[in-house]
Amino acid sequence: MATDPDWGLYRTFLAVAREGSFSAAARSLDSTQPTVGRQIEALEKSLGAKLFSRSPRGLVATAAGQELLPHAEAMAAAAAALHRGSSGATEEETGTVRLAAGEHVGLEVLPAILSDFARKHPRIALELSLSNRNEDLLRRDADIAVRMVRPTQKSLVARRIGTVKVGLFAHRRYVQRHGLPKTQADLMRRHLIGFDRDMHVLRTTGGAAAKLEAKDFSYRTDSAAAQMALLRAGLGITACQIGVARRDHDLVPIPGPVFERELWLAMHPDLRRTRRIRLLFDHLVDGLTRYVNE
Repeated sequence: MATDPDWGLYRTFLAVAREGSFSAAARSLDSTQPTVGRQIEALEKSLGAKLFSRSPRGLVATAAGQELLPHAEAMAAAAAALHRGSSGATEEETGTVRLAAGEHVGLEVLPAILSDFARKHPRIALELSLSNRNEDLLRRDADIAVRMVRPTQKSLVARRIGTVKVGLFAHRRYVQRHGLPKTQADLMRRHLIGFDRDMHVLRTTGGAAAKLEAKDFSYRTDSAAAQMALLRAGLGITACQIGVARRDHDLVPIPGPVFERELWLAMHPDLRRTRRIRLLFDHLVDGLTRYVNE
């Protein structure tokens, strides 16, 4: 009698889909290329469908593979949540907590807050997932999420932290070379650092920012970390949270509009009684509240 493929085969499928080759997937799984190949072959035989095809970019999922991908992602999230859930007793200050945040907050704001938490609770392991897409907390992609928009999933435990102000900044070296723009038209003639393909942040900001297009930027990247690196290298002007820029004396404010974004914390309702998660949630409330009130 035929049996369903085990999770290990789906895990291998997901690794190949993410990495684009058997060899890269093998490295990520601490396995070997022949083993990965055999596992994909076994999964394809069990499902009766070809899951990958070759392209100039490497292995890409076929239509059948694309249909399977979100289910494999869900299985991976569930397996990770199960591991975190079993890593520490509900009432103990031990185990693992997975925290999701956008790149900018995760790199520029959270490290100092998490450092203080780690000092107080050294037996709690932290996983920090940085992505500009919102993790699905109900599916347990993460235990806690820091978000710049109000959570839309009604059943989540959500806490509004406050409002973050965002302004335009340039490095001191850039201002020394080019001076401060005096008008909106003057600003648009400068070297702007902005987005490449993902315009969601601009569209939800409103005002003049919502009208900007990729062609308006001299340097384009959808990575907030890369935008900050370009800003600090003195290449141009970009938006930055005022609380972050205030900590770097080389960043000069550019006259212009100041935008506001809401800052929220959210977690799965079933996790409220798990001590390690509640400890981190409460610590983040305190730390982020101090940040927005600086």
